[in-house]
Amino acid sequence: MKTILSTEDLRIFLWVARLSSFTRAAEQLQLPRTSISNAIQRLEDRLGARLLQRTTRRVQITREGEELLERAERLLDDLDDIGALFQQGSQLQGRIRADMPLGMATGIVLPRLPEFLQRHPALQIDIFSTDRRVDLLSEGFDLVVRAGAVVDESLVSRPLLTLELMNVASPAYVAAHGLPATPDELSGHWLVNYQPNPASQPAAFEYVDAASASSVYVPMRHQVTVNNSVAYNAATHAGLGIAQIPASRARAEIAAGLLVAVLPHHQPAPMDARILFPHRRNIPQRVRAFADWIVDITRAGAA
Repeated sequence: MKTILSTEDLRIFLWVARLSSFTRAAEQLQLPRTSISNAIQRLEDRLGARLLQRTTRRVQITREGEELLERAERLLDDLDDIGALFQQGSQLQGRIRADMPLGMATGIVLPRLPEFLQRHPALQIDIFSTDRRVDLLSEGFDLVVRAGAVVDESLVSRPLLTLELMNVASPAYVAAHGLPATPDELSGHWLVNYQPNPASQPAAFEYVDAASASSVYVPMRHQVTVNNSVAYNAATHAGLGIAQIPASRARAEIAAGLLVAVLPHHQPAPMDARILFPHRRNIPQRVRAFADWIVDITRAGAA
């Protein structure tokens, strides 16, 4: 007798396995918790294997569950692509969960998102805006946009652009504290401390040493710590310290008199921005299309 598995049950299993929680999966899928439990029970009955170990505190995937998880991800991605291929006009359908820095979401993606959805009206897009390092698999994201080094080598990485950075401060800060003439004078100044992730590096001013071409970190005092780019910008404009921001915005705001250049011959190293995907054999067509669009509008804005 053949074992027939429901694709819907498999999708529910993926969510529970990624989130390690029946309750959180129910919230994300907007289904009753009993529907989640019943779907997992049906899968386990049909496969004759325990996929998840339930305790009062958490849900842990079993070895059999891990094997199913890997295969189910590939299978469902292929089914989504096949469905999109044969739909009228290759219309993309389904849900995309993306996470990106708050400044990028509000300044670039959301203002232009209507044009993307006009092309693909059957898509549903969930945009989360954080600057912290999220876990794509456990938090159920299809893609995230991040600047800086890729920490998890299991993720699929796609280059987006390279951000040149500049040192700036507000006119109010300069009026109150003056400008440092050399990095040695930074000890008498304040830094806006940007810490998107817990237990990040201590507050420091970074610059590239011309002689060695290596980065130098100068510890600095700070009174304010922020965890996202919008708060970072607000703190900088409020005169709370020196900041290091993308050069394209820095130049525009310096020209407008909103910011002042600081130590222009001691700039930080450029930072690579990337789109990251979970480690999968195939990336669903809808996710690829969204990533392509993000690349297009971001590079057009940086040109």
